[in-house]
Amino acid sequence: MPDESKDIEITDPGLDQSAAEIIHLDAPEDPKKPIEGIRAGRLAGLSMWQAIWILSWPILASSFLQSLVGLVDTSLAAGISEAATDAVGVASYLMWLINLIGMALGVGATALISRAVAKGHLAFAGAALAQGIIAAFISGFIITAIIYSLAPAIADALTNTPDAQRLAAQYLRITSFGIPAVTVLVVATSSLRAAGDAFKPLLIMMVVNAVNMATSFASAGVDWVITSVSDDGSLNERLILANPLSLDMGIAGIAIGTLVAWITGAAIVIVILFRGSHGLRLRPRRLRFQPSTMRRLVRVGLPNAFETLGLWFGNFAIIILVNMMAVPGMLGVHVVAVRIEAFSFLPGFAMGMAAATLAGQHIGANQPDMARKAAMRCAMIATAIMLAFGFAFWFFPQQIVGVFSRQPMHLELAPKLLRVCALIQIPFAIVIVVRSVLRGVGDTKVVLTLTIISTYLIRLPLAWLFSGIDLNITENTTIENPAPLAALNIPPIVGVWFGLCGEIIIRCAMFMTRFASNAWTKIKV
Repeated sequence: MPDESKDIEITDPGLDQSAAEIIHLDAPEDPKKPIEGIRAGRLAGLSMWQAIWILSWPILASSFLQSLVGLVDTSLAAGISEAATDAVGVASYLMWLINLIGMALGVGATALISRAVAKGHLAFAGAALAQGIIAAFISGFIITAIIYSLAPAIADALTNTPDAQRLAAQYLRITSFGIPAVTVLVVATSSLRAAGDAFKPLLIMMVVNAVNMATSFASAGVDWVITSVSDDGSLNERLILANPLSLDMGIAGIAIGTLVAWITGAAIVIVILFRGSHGLRLRPRRLRFQPSTMRRLVRVGLPNAFETLGLWFGNFAIIILVNMMAVPGMLGVHVVAVRIEAFSFLPGFAMGMAAATLAGQHIGANQPDMARKAAMRCAMIATAIMLAFGFAFWFFPQQIVGVFSRQPMHLELAPKLLRVCALIQIPFAIVIVVRSVLRGVGDTKVVLTLTIISTYLIRLPLAWLFSGIDLNITENTTIENPAPLAALNIPPIVGVWFGLCGEIIIRCAMFMTRFASNAWTKIKV
């Protein structure tokens, strides 16, 4: 096993460090010598259950903390007004897009780094890390310019009231300055996990959340209360924590807290990478464009970028569909439910990330059976945990919503949405893990194809059909909705969620079909 404390160079430091290793990355160094397993990184020498535990629990904890950043923003906005909640809802979908772009680059880095670390090719792993950081930083600055310029137009297009439009534009412009930090943070933490280090990303997210909650809470001027609904329909508010300051910056304070948290997280992770972790190290001399490594990163990450963009536009269309209901505050209902529901699939995400790292490293070590076994075990754990969330959403939805919002409309409708998503936790858990595995081994073109099919040919048509809303193409052209759920007196927003959750069942079947084949175990990156 190579010394993990050193990043051994095999070529002239002035040349592209990946060039000499590219030839051997996907093949055994000696075809006559059996592959013994993962050779380097945090997972070397561990049993599979040990590796799953070491990878998954920090990812799960950091994922909860990462989602808490968005939920804190939404909860604070709900304490201001329904318009503020709508504004943060619009901004949250834009910020989700930013995270997806970072994740696309992170998928490319994960596929390359996990295989390189498994074979002990630490120099190439460092080269892939550096190129991922460069790509994240440049793309972040480009997106900042776009979001800042288009913020008023985006807000006008996606909100129903002047107050929501003004607040959404303000929030987007402030947080846009943190986009380079977000993309770097996502790529860097994905790279650390690919090397088997899931603990440091957890520590980083703990700091990010502490900074976000403290700064946003203090700046916004909102008290933390828990709201419940009495039997007679009246609202009861219980003060948990009074705001210690009187800055009363409102939504601007929430945005500033988020911005400061992102920048803090990015700064910490860069320091960690320069110091090195389990053989993965960011060296200053590699922070320049290296064509061969960048091409490989882009080749794996680009299909994932198209997949995530396609998924985002599909969900963006859902926002437009919700706005077509022409009910002020309805977008806030949708966003509050989405933020809460996100906690249910975080265990699936954590297990998916663990499975992706394990599958990538075992494929790199020529152990496809072990890769498949790791995926199945992670899917089993994710299913059990997410099923527990499903029970909570079914039996205690109103109590859960009351923790995060005091708005009457949210308390009336969001619990109904949580009950809908409670029904699909099992297929949702399976598809999250399986899709992560396919991404982690570099099977991103197939993942792209399946995602586009399920999103645009199944998800959107079902959501529109069950919403019962007519589709106005032009002033004189309207597609009437047959509204199959109208006789059941189901609210349109609940119908939308029936469509969204129904698609997840079909998507699960599609991805399981791909997983059942052996093709994904033979992907070259």
